[in-house]
Amino acid sequence: MSNTVHERAVVVDGLQINNWSRQILQELRAGGISGVNATCAVWEGPEETLRTIGDWCQLQAQNPDLMTLATSTGDIRQAKVDGRVAVLLGFQNASPFADDYRLVEVFSRLGVRISQLTYNIQNLLGGACYEPVDSGLTRYGRTIVSEMNRVGMLVDLSHVGNRTSLDAIDASAQPVSITHSNPTWYVDSPRNKPDDVIKALVERGGVIGCCLYPNVVGGAQATLTGFCRMVAELCETFGVQHVALGSDCTRDWGQDYVAWLRDGRWRPPDTAHPPTWPDWPGWFQGPADMPRVTEGLLEVGLPEDDVVRILGGNWLDLFDRVFPGAGGADDGPR
Repeated sequence: MSNTVHERAVVVDGLQINNWSRQILQELRAGGISGVNATCAVWEGPEETLRTIGDWCQLQAQNPDLMTLATSTGDIRQAKVDGRVAVLLGFQNASPFADDYRLVEVFSRLGVRISQLTYNIQNLLGGACYEPVDSGLTRYGRTIVSEMNRVGMLVDLSHVGNRTSLDAIDASAQPVSITHSNPTWYVDSPRNKPDDVIKALVERGGVIGCCLYPNVVGGAQATLTGFCRMVAELCETFGVQHVALGSDCTRDWGQDYVAWLRDGRWRPPDTAHPPTWPDWPGWFQGPADMPRVTEGLLEVGLPEDDVVRILGGNWLDLFDRVFPGAGGADDGPR
């Protein structure tokens, strides 16, 4: 039964940050994943990000049988039919925009459809989840949110501070997302979200992608049943239409990359205690294991139609609403 449900669904992963290659794309296809928000910038500035987008264009050219760069839900649905992976380019930080709001439209025209506002530390837009004091959304942050609304770029609040998240939800004319986090009542981590943030998100039509990354799911000892019960409780509390998945898969990176994610260029590396990748639960080691999550969701009693929504339908509905943008496809800069 679970295989039938998984095969019927258009499975969309709210975020992955792999070291992308043909092998990784094959892992996504093995897991039945038809759409993915793929991180192409974290600390990178505009020029570096352009080169990364160039890398994605090259990967598509080399693997046309496996992937397509997507800009719409139609591209994701067609990828399901074709047996390919539709890649939505996304940022986990606003660093590619630097201090120029016009770059939102530039990157939108290059295919970027999702951007997180901050990544772990304060930036020009606002506060982040690990800052001791959350400044809230800045004036520049409000401009960026407005531009993202206009061009059809989805706002992501996963690593954003709680005050800044609430400000951004209020400032946005469109629904926003938390692509890869869990509620704090499940795992008490700064990376997870309290109920007041989730409530504000869903009241404005947003979606939260429940995350499988060890640090926010309870480590390698986390159980599939526990995770799926958490998903079911979110559905019961906030409505199934607001709940999805965002695995935060980190396949094929060395230890140096986790240090880059933690430290960027904003502080010296901790050579005495360098960060290392955490161990993942045995039931989810990567994208190929996504069918196991489907099995778990069904086993905790979620109806088949609800599971199909959680696996991807809710992301597609949100993208359908946000990606057209408020300004129209042919509008130029304001």
